[in-house]
Amino acid sequence: MTELLTVPARAGRAQDLLSQMTLEEKLAQIVGFWEKEDGEAVAPLQGEFTAEHGLADAVRHGLGHLTRVYGTRPVDAVERAQWLWAQQRSLVRDTRLGIPALVHEECLTGLSAWRAATFPTPLAWGASFDPDLVTRMGASIGESMRTLGIHQGLAPVLDVIRDPRWGRVDECISEDPYVVGTLGTCYVRGLQSAGVHATLKHFVGYSGSQSGRNFAPVHAGPREVADVLLPPFEMAVLDGGARSVMSSYIEIDGVPVAADPTILTDLLRDRWGFEGTVVADYFGVAFLHLLHGTAADAGDAAGQALAAGVDIELPTGDAYLEPLAAAVRSGRVDEALVDRAVLRALRQKEELGLLDATFDDAPPTAVDLDTPEHRRIAGRLAQESVILLSNDGTLPLRGGGQVAVIGPNADRAEALFGCYSFLNHVIAHHPGVEAGIKILTVREALTAELPAASVQWAPGCAVDDDDRSGFDEAVRVAAAADVAVLVVGDHAALFGRGTVGEGCDRDDLELPGVQRELVEAVLATGTPVVLVLLTGRPYAVDWALERCAAVVQTFFPGEEGGPAVAGVLSGRVNPSGHLPVSLPRSAGAQPFSYLHPALGGDGDVTNLRSTPALPFGHGLSYTTFAHEHLAADERVPTDGRIGARVRVTNTGDLAGDDVVQLYARDLVGSVTRPVAQLVGYRRVSLEPGESVVVSFEVPTTRLAFSGRDMTRIVEPGEVDLWVGPSCDAYETRTRVTLTGPVHPVGIDADRWTTVTVESAG
Repeated sequence: MTELLTVPARAGRAQDLLSQMTLEEKLAQIVGFWEKEDGEAVAPLQGEFTAEHGLADAVRHGLGHLTRVYGTRPVDAVERAQWLWAQQRSLVRDTRLGIPALVHEECLTGLSAWRAATFPTPLAWGASFDPDLVTRMGASIGESMRTLGIHQGLAPVLDVIRDPRWGRVDECISEDPYVVGTLGTCYVRGLQSAGVHATLKHFVGYSGSQSGRNFAPVHAGPREVADVLLPPFEMAVLDGGARSVMSSYIEIDGVPVAADPTILTDLLRDRWGFEGTVVADYFGVAFLHLLHGTAADAGDAAGQALAAGVDIELPTGDAYLEPLAAAVRSGRVDEALVDRAVLRALRQKEELGLLDATFDDAPPTAVDLDTPEHRRIAGRLAQESVILLSNDGTLPLRGGGQVAVIGPNADRAEALFGCYSFLNHVIAHHPGVEAGIKILTVREALTAELPAASVQWAPGCAVDDDDRSGFDEAVRVAAAADVAVLVVGDHAALFGRGTVGEGCDRDDLELPGVQRELVEAVLATGTPVVLVLLTGRPYAVDWALERCAAVVQTFFPGEEGGPAVAGVLSGRVNPSGHLPVSLPRSAGAQPFSYLHPALGGDGDVTNLRSTPALPFGHGLSYTTFAHEHLAADERVPTDGRIGARVRVTNTGDLAGDDVVQLYARDLVGSVTRPVAQLVGYRRVSLEPGESVVVSFEVPTTRLAFSGRDMTRIVEPGEVDLWVGPSCDAYETRTRVTLTGPVHPVGIDADRWTTVTVESAG
């Protein structure tokens, strides 16, 4: 197998190649080629861009990227690897400079390829609060990619959730920037440990779009951008060493990010010191002309993007080939901008070992993309991400009796997967093609989980239509049962073909279609209802929390999601997931974040409630945990670290995992500060009666914010600290005083809280 491990760039190697290139050879190195067919719509407005030339013609002058070699249609991985090696050998032997292409793929929930392992969606990573496991997942994904000759993965998504109506919420990790930053950085480290470059998406602001609409303008102020939207990217670049960044589609205050040098150059490169490549989101350069209207034509768009700092146009060369060549020759675009981008592209290839690769070795002849280890990681992450929202004691199920399994997502494999899973992203466009991986639906898994029970099932309705013809059968099955497990939620797809996913935004946060009516009909039977939500976003289900016997939330838990949910329902798995995003009460209260200032919550100044149905961090267990005796350093300098310790005890009868959450509130600030801010967290496993002491070392920079002059600072003053089962539960608390002068925070600041766990004796 051709080596793809990152290697140090040799001084002058890329510069020497650049000096030999014609303009056409330069432009070839900063574009991709996508071999796609009609109907394979896996990118926005893809049909507007039609390749005029085949691959043989496109690579006459070389090629920068090969786009989605494995991820565009269902292909046998071994056969496709043989094709890829042949194409790479051709580039080495038959082009003047002999430079192979860099191959990129989507890898948000695993390598997006047929028969590859599919892990839980990123919102489930957030629910797990388990950075180490996310690191392992990233490494396993990277190993599969490297085996197949893939060099760059288009993940993770580091957009902070701002509005659950936005369709791409399932691709995001959390509404908390620190959770996004820590888990996202761990994914980067895992993926890049296998020699595959990670690509941070979508830099920056994409999730803050107006009214939760895809591509809509972003009206965030500079402080929100700096203090909420940017920190996860800063962590992944400075602490994770991410080697690629993808520019966002959106505009912030009227300026498209793909044409904004203050973001892509001044901040990313000059301030943060990023030395990798910036790639355009698919067709994002052309969109400067077609959608934003800030460029007169494709050549103008190319010049603006290059000047801003977009090095590579993906997925094809609609702007960076003929239009850019004409603009350079006419003098409208300085060729030095092209040279800058080409040099970065060549240095990336050199880091990946591509400038020395010959591809004379044989491609893999046997590939297992869904190994037992993949399954173990997927299963554990799925289990850790299941959130028990409410429970009157009905769960866990006792094992025997009559169990009704009802609902549109109960026996539908697609319901376990997010928008960027291969199953929903690609196979959906190829009817009749099997999934290629073993999948147990919730119904199948629960039937196996409860062998002594009589399990009857009825779909009741579809995910998103108004057909109620199945209600009667569902009611009949529920009425005859001891308990009804009702599985509802989303169908992930693209551009309006689903209820969640890219381009599948919502006006409301009610369950799609007639699913709530189905739940109401089953509740009316008097049979206890366990509501299972298989969704890609949080829905407004406060009514269900009050009336159902139990409510279980899962965010697209992946290929092992069925057994994970069934295990929680049976009690084989003790639920330990926690909400990485607030559970909304209504769409009218959006956008909402738990990081709001005092006036962002409930109060006497408005007649409407702002607070969510359940807070950030909430999650129940079949055991109970006590958090006691929080103690912290009384006085800490503004440039120091806050030491805090809390005793955690499993006070129940079952072993279980607790996510210990440390929150802070800066009581007085020169600008308004959030009423709660997560400053540290740690998942701990405890046996019944076992106690541990969890110690946090919190850098004061975790409390930094942009002051009135937009300088990042830590101010002196009093800070409340507390530990509890969610952001608004003050189980044990203390106060710390930050002393000394206002402390300006630079990029060399410590961004990570150190957490240690020791036995309490």
